[in-house]
Amino acid sequence: MTKEFFFSLTLCAISFTANAHKKAITTQLPLTLWYNQEAHAFEESLPIGNGKLGALVYGGADNDSIYLNDITLWTGQPVNPQEGGDAYKWIPKIREALFKEDYKTADSLQHFVQGHNSEYYQPLGLIQIKDFNQGKISNYHRLLSLDSSLVSISFVRNEVTFNKEYFASHPDKMIAIRLSASKKGAINSDISLTSLIPHRVKASEKQLTMSGHVMGEEENSIHYCSILQVKNTDGSISASDSTLHLTGVTEAIIYLVNETSYNGFDKHPVKEGAPYLENVTDDIWHLTNFTYKELRQRHLSDYKKLFDRVKFNLSDAKYDVQNPTDKQLLSYSDENKHNPYLEMLYFQYGRYLLISSSRTNGVPANLQGLWAPALKSPWRGNYTININLEENYWPAESTNLPELVMPVDGLVKGMAVTGRHNAQHFYGLNKGWCAGHNTDAWAMSNPVGTGNESPQWSNWAMGGAWLVQTLWDHYDYTRDINYLRDTAYPLMKGACDFMLEWLIEDPHNPAQLITAPCTSPEADYITDKGYRGSSLYGGTADLAIIRELFKNTIKGAQALGIDKDYQVRLQSSLERLRPYHIGKRGNLMEWYHDWDDQDWHHRHQSHLLGLYPFHQISLAQTPDLAQAATKTLEIKGDKSTGWSTGWRINLWARLHRQDKAYQILRKLLTYVSPEKYKDRKHHSGGTYPNLFDAHPPFQIDGNFGGTAGICEMLMQCDGENMDLLPALPDSWQQGNIQGIKARGNYTLNLYWKDKKVSKAEIISHADGRLTVNYNGKSQKITLKKGTKKVLR
Repeated sequence: MTKEFFFSLTLCAISFTANAHKKAITTQLPLTLWYNQEAHAFEESLPIGNGKLGALVYGGADNDSIYLNDITLWTGQPVNPQEGGDAYKWIPKIREALFKEDYKTADSLQHFVQGHNSEYYQPLGLIQIKDFNQGKISNYHRLLSLDSSLVSISFVRNEVTFNKEYFASHPDKMIAIRLSASKKGAINSDISLTSLIPHRVKASEKQLTMSGHVMGEEENSIHYCSILQVKNTDGSISASDSTLHLTGVTEAIIYLVNETSYNGFDKHPVKEGAPYLENVTDDIWHLTNFTYKELRQRHLSDYKKLFDRVKFNLSDAKYDVQNPTDKQLLSYSDENKHNPYLEMLYFQYGRYLLISSSRTNGVPANLQGLWAPALKSPWRGNYTININLEENYWPAESTNLPELVMPVDGLVKGMAVTGRHNAQHFYGLNKGWCAGHNTDAWAMSNPVGTGNESPQWSNWAMGGAWLVQTLWDHYDYTRDINYLRDTAYPLMKGACDFMLEWLIEDPHNPAQLITAPCTSPEADYITDKGYRGSSLYGGTADLAIIRELFKNTIKGAQALGIDKDYQVRLQSSLERLRPYHIGKRGNLMEWYHDWDDQDWHHRHQSHLLGLYPFHQISLAQTPDLAQAATKTLEIKGDKSTGWSTGWRINLWARLHRQDKAYQILRKLLTYVSPEKYKDRKHHSGGTYPNLFDAHPPFQIDGNFGGTAGICEMLMQCDGENMDLLPALPDSWQQGNIQGIKARGNYTLNLYWKDKKVSKAEIISHADGRLTVNYNGKSQKITLKKGTKKVLR
């Protein structure tokens, strides 16, 4: 970032602060994360990504570290279709124990129905740019522009201004870094490339080539090759070992490309691997066709096509933009300061992260998006599908980024293949497919735990049934009938086929259907006999997932005009599912029996799935259940962890509780210190200085849950009924949000003043009918494709 640009940004901030009582035109404010010092910790670095390649920019003046990732770089190889063998033989024994109320035995037997744990997501490498110039640093600024997906660094040394610019290009499959100086020949630096995983680096004229493989046997592992090239305007570049030496250079352009041998979930990474060496050579040669300026513009055009679809502005308020982002976050959480700019920034940051990490077929954004610098990431950097992967994609449709769901499609297609073997070997069912608690790039679907871990998270068969709802959402928002026919419906039907066979009659009420065994993800109960356990029958979360799956699959079949007999079968089973129950505390029961929770404040709230993200519980249609859900949230309290906090924003928004939704949003934006600083005052779940979600440690799902939650506070729609400003905070008196999407394939531009809708523009991309609720009234509207309805 140049001094001039920063100066204009500061002037803009001062202008807005001085005119706080005038109508603020927030489009004048750039959406930027900025800092006046370099990053010293992962949680301070700035992320860039093109959906496959990613980097974390630390921005050091003397030694700049850029950590690299490739989202296809995983340990392991395709899963063994024979895994599990005859583990299904234990299912009747577990059911027998459960129906005898012998939960201890059931928990113990569950260990015989466990398979391997997921593989590890791996770091790619590290670029280091070491500056050999001496002298004191001044006027240091580090900035990430969400408007353009560019990171900029500027500082002054010996009266010379040094600038760096970084971006990750999707159309050109590379990362670019531009080094420049205000004085001719002022750049004197070393550039090196290394990795934590097995690697070899060769330096040649203006190029570093690094190749290797992930942890594990070389002959059975994913291989990779990275090429780093430097183009200079003047001065000289020499090579030695794994380093390029820049001497007397005024401007240098660094390009980094990488390819791996990953060739899909079912292809051996060596024997059937992708031709990564040929591909990476093609990638680097392709760049010779363009100048840096042209590549930068191609990146901007591609990125802005997605990012610019949605605008979110909060008006008539003071904006704290003259302070660095970390200081804004700290004062927002510690001093309870009002800062609508930070809230707007956080909303758009979630969209930025999804664009940057979810554009690779079959390999979605993982627990850390794609930014993972450690050799062994927390929770293996995998996909946890009892909430986390689903939450990653909550904002995709509502914030107008439907293309980014594509990676989930590919993963679910793979899981449907492995899930058929899983259904046979672990559950003894020959119809349909299912998946458990985790998956990875190999589309594993088996229950995890290796026979040694708690059923609390290991033994769960509902992952696939829940994850296909992401595909249904894509259809429901776009009404793309071809997508429904070719992709979503077949996968949903396969999940239904399994569940139709998995459901059994309730031993206490044979007219009703339940699951057994089951768990409520990662939570334990206390029975009336005092036993603490995980395994049970008829859990609320299981039935909520199946209820939503059957309901939406019936809708899908109706839309396609097919499978009438199958619809009847689904409807019959749907009507027999054990209903929700309200417990002695007025709460929504999580367990079949009215047991106590082992931890009433537990971070998971899977039994509230029917409230959000599903549409089974609502204030209008099921007021008693809505009240029970409210009581459940009140009992749980407000203290939680990142992704759970993001989920609770949405839950409270569905209950139209603007006070609680906004309170939890502010809690999500609680400053959390980077791990290395050991700051005990700022260590609870919230947000790190670079706005990454602090579980802690970093999990990206909290970012996505927060972005989805803000959208949910402003508009809710089930395809037939639309609520405008259902949970608008008191502090957001005036503002607008433009370009968000609603189920039924509607685009909404919404404007409000004094907490009332002043104008709503609903653009229909398909024929439809809506009941719109706003300003205390309801209006029924009929829309034709391509028309716009304006409400005031």
